[in-house]
Amino acid sequence: MKRMLPVTELARDSRFQRVSLETTVFDPRNLSPSAQINGIAPTYVNASDNARGLMHGIFVGEIQALEGAGRTCFDFETGTGREQAPFAMKLDMARQCWDEARHVEISCKLSEHMGSEIGEFGEGTVLYEAACNADPVLRLTGVNRALEGLAIDVFTTMKNFGTTLDDPVMQFCEDWMLADEVTHVKMGSDWLRKLTADDPQRLKDALEFQRAVDKLFSFGGFRGESDEHPVHLARNFRRLAGFDDAEIADLVEIAAQAYTEAQEQQQLRATAAAASAAAR
Repeated sequence: MKRMLPVTELARDSRFQRVSLETTVFDPRNLSPSAQINGIAPTYVNASDNARGLMHGIFVGEIQALEGAGRTCFDFETGTGREQAPFAMKLDMARQCWDEARHVEISCKLSEHMGSEIGEFGEGTVLYEAACNADPVLRLTGVNRALEGLAIDVFTTMKNFGTTLDDPVMQFCEDWMLADEVTHVKMGSDWLRKLTADDPQRLKDALEFQRAVDKLFSFGGFRGESDEHPVHLARNFRRLAGFDDAEIADLVEIAAQAYTEAQEQQQLRATAAAASAAAR
């Protein structure tokens, strides 16, 4: 089997259509006031479609999380060196593979429950790309702390959405998966500190990588603290997963920066489009 498998070689059938991160973040439909950044609250006009799209995003994210955890088990020799992974860490990643496989099945059923089908929405691949780093510590921060951390926030939001709609199926399933995600993030937090205990520079580099991934996955306003953001930070679950209050405050700042930059990008694109139309 090939080690360090690139994203271009992931196996997918014809139902899956790849979309770029740029399209996901800067699509004007995602940033317009009427779309309310893909809001899923029942008061939003497109809440149902947005919720189904978010559920599909969770589904493909679970596939990539499964692939990423599995690659971490296989890509590194067993050991304590910089490009190795301790055996106990591989056991944790194997346990995570089992959880993610179950999440894929649950997400498939939930998508059907919500009236969707596989391939109705596109697949971004940033999650798997974060799992391709040659340093296992950066994989832990990029995947287990950043992306699985986002899953904590999203599952909490979807659980609350199910409660609002009086949908016990969604409420139960999201709560079940949320418990696993807290464990996955906690594993990442614990192993990050163990593997960098005597290497402060490696810890600094890993946390910088985590910040970069967190900023990408704020999707220009998808996650934030105000009512206009559909996903809020699940602070209590974050604390259970090994985040301290300073790290949570940093996440709030990162999300705010991503939102501001995405709005600026949208304005630049709108200005350029208007100038192009006027020149015709």
